Amino acid sequence: MGTTATVVVYGATGHTGRFVVAELRRRGFGAVVSGRNAGRLEAMAVEWPEVVVRPAAVDDAGSLDRALAGAAAVINCAGPFAVTAGPVVEAALRAGIPYLDVAAEIEANAAMFADHAEAARKAELPVVPAMAFYGGLGDLLVTAAMGGWSAVDEVEVAYGLSGWHPTPGTRVAGEVSHERRGGRRVRFTGGELRYHDDEVTRGTWTFPEPLGRRAVVSEFTMADVVTVPSHLEVPEVRTHMTVEAAGDLAGPDTPAPEAVDELGRSDQTFVVDVRVRAGGVERRATARGRDIYAITAPLVVEAVGRVLTGRARTTGVASAGAMFDAADFLRALAPHLTVELPH
Repeated sequence: MGTTATVVVYGATGHTGRFVVAELRRRGFGAVVSGRNAGRLEAMAVEWPEVVVRPAAVDDAGSLDRALAGAAAVINCAGPFAVTAGPVVEAALRAGIPYLDVAAEIEANAAMFADHAEAARKAELPVVPAMAFYGGLGDLLVTAAMGGWSAVDEVEVAYGLSGWHPTPGTRVAGEVSHERRGGRRVRFTGGELRYHDDEVTRGTWTFPEPLGRRAVVSEFTMADVVTVPSHLEVPEVRTHMTVEAAGDLAGPDTPAPEAVDELGRSDQTFVVDVRVRAGGVERRATARGRDIYAITAPLVVEAVGRVLTGRARTTGVASAGAMFDAADFLRALAPHLTVELPH
């Protein structure tokens, strides 16, 4: 879909932000690149002369207002989202434009629903947090797997990553989340988020072939524990991560992702395998692709395109599965994503 709409990307010079700007350009959107580092933004404009540069800082509301002036929507790619999400969504609401972000931080996403839902509802604007690999993709898969079900007993999302080379932004966001939790872990059980000090446990998960049976870190909790129960009636949401990827993330010396193709993607591959259970019946949905950071770009740009063309289902703060037709959205991501949904 081509369009002349202009979208602001806040945090445009970051690893994920660059993928998002490139995807906007590929799909015909105008792009305003924003963030606090004017020098890096100007360097991006040398590479991509058609982008507009508007530096802004989250502690300067006036600069954010100037960055968003005349835009159709804003995509926030700047972590840690515990710091950036509040100021940028408030600027979007002042500007009267939709807000989307790619936050993977559990607490930042929970705060978006808790702190900004009323203002977004009154403004009749779509606000879509976690429109990314973590949070958004799992929510879409769960919603598509449920089909006509209105409630389920349990949701599980297993991440089969070949490895995980975290970006500097991922590491900083993780440190912020760790500090906010006081080192505790979090799970969604009994219909609510609960913090705990239980030991990390391992299990196994049988992914679709060719990945097969793999060791996983059980309850390696990701943003799905916020997005899924925000609109679906489910008391238990669990997410798991392959042991190799969890080890990479925990390792202090694991290098950042390295580009191996002309699109800037790494050689990382992933399988996201979702299982929903209700009354003894199980349904499954699976997505396969390459590079968890790169795949976030088509996810969030497809979302902004749908919002701007009237294909959003609601306004206010809503997750991907609540905002869009989940099955149709997932199928639209080909060839970036290979999806298997229940018939």
